[in-house]
Amino acid sequence: MKKTFLSMVLLLTALASTAQNQYEKFTRDLPFVMSQVQAPVIPATRVSLPDFGAVGDGHYLCTEAFASAIDALTAKGGGHLDVPRGVWLTGPIVLKSNIDLHLDAGAVIQFAADENLYPLIKTSFEGLDTRRCQSPLSANNAQNISITGEGVIDGNGQYWRPLKKSKVTESQWKKFTAVAGGVEPKKGYWVPSEGYARGEAGANMNVPNATTEAEWLAIKRFLRPVMVSLVGCKNVLLQGVIFQNSPAWNLHPLMCENIIIDHVLARNPSYAQNGDALDLESCKNALIVDSKFDAGDDGICIKSGKDADGRKRGIPCENVVVDGCTVFAGHGGFVVGSEMSGGVKNIMVRNCQFLGTDVGLRFKSTRGRGGIVENIFVDGVSMTDIETYALTFNMYYGGKSVAEALADGDGDKEVKPMPVDETTPIFRNIDIRNVVCNHAGFAMEFNGIPEMPIDNISLKNVDIQADHDATFKYCTNIKKDNVSIKLLK
Repeated sequence: MKKTFLSMVLLLTALASTAQNQYEKFTRDLPFVMSQVQAPVIPATRVSLPDFGAVGDGHYLCTEAFASAIDALTAKGGGHLDVPRGVWLTGPIVLKSNIDLHLDAGAVIQFAADENLYPLIKTSFEGLDTRRCQSPLSANNAQNISITGEGVIDGNGQYWRPLKKSKVTESQWKKFTAVAGGVEPKKGYWVPSEGYARGEAGANMNVPNATTEAEWLAIKRFLRPVMVSLVGCKNVLLQGVIFQNSPAWNLHPLMCENIIIDHVLARNPSYAQNGDALDLESCKNALIVDSKFDAGDDGICIKSGKDADGRKRGIPCENVVVDGCTVFAGHGGFVVGSEMSGGVKNIMVRNCQFLGTDVGLRFKSTRGRGGIVENIFVDGVSMTDIETYALTFNMYYGGKSVAEALADGDGDKEVKPMPVDETTPIFRNIDIRNVVCNHAGFAMEFNGIPEMPIDNISLKNVDIQADHDATFKYCTNIKKDNVSIKLLK
């Protein structure tokens, strides 16, 4: 009897240990030192959104109900906010520490298409300090937060985004551009308002030249937000939920620590401008596992700020594991840059598949960025139907997708060396192995800068079928072991 009891105790202890450390396996045997990352512990208290006056009919505005429910949980030390089946229309939701936003199966949180609900705030967009509309879903300096469940979070992105005619069918173009208030500032390019057109016309890298409050408000639609903005948060879990149709980037953890993205689907239409699925920026200790991404821009993207603003911040994106993920449409499957001025290091990408992306593995930057990208490890990636390059290093990024740059004839140009200083981007010490690509337009591109060539790249067990061969320019110490490129043309 005692032996049986002892066995049960040992079994329960083992099960509890496994449950507490379910993510430990992802940080085992890495080629760099990384602490274990565990899911946040949320208090057991639960409340239901309808109890705070919300109505899930897709018409009633539930902004106050979400805020009241989160405040009520915060007063009790935290807990779970359950969102049941229904369509819950709302303005911005702000998560606080020790809160889990839980979406039941059949629950849709849809953010209202009304710019007046989203005040202008100071933030960072595409690596630069600026002002944008408040994100539909955000948290700032919170600890122990999660978004979990089986439901959908929808950003109503079509209200905010511009549209290129070349990216849609004729019938889609007619439908989307029939929206009242939209204008076509140049042929084949539509924006949702006159204010958007004015803001874009005077902007430098998406940062407008507005000075007065009236000028900022007049271009508000141009200042479209990322959908999920998590800034300076610690112990974060995104699990099971579908995130879709964002105004700009979809998921944007910025300067966060200990973050897990598990079994999510982040998706945007293929024509979504700046419709990145995930941008992990200046974060430390992150797991991106068993998730799917389908984007109008980059799929899984690692960043750390842009130019002087990024260098001043000086926070690298480091200690990241991407494991068991799938990327469908997107400008790149796994991407580093182009905003990498704070540095990127200690990244492991393994057991992933990229199915029909523009590029498979994409490393991009340009002179002026600065920053060091190093200790990147890719082990086990399968690709099919890659439109352009299976692998590209391009230090001349100009804001276009690779497909757009090729279509516009932006080929290689002779460049002269420049002095090496803090603005010189550095890419080095990258190990890529066990990669299979069944058809790409081009095998590989190494396009460095003469004053700082791409350095020490190891390619092992790489098998690519492509229409065109690999090219190598301004790169040193490229090691090849069992690299096969079969030309299809």
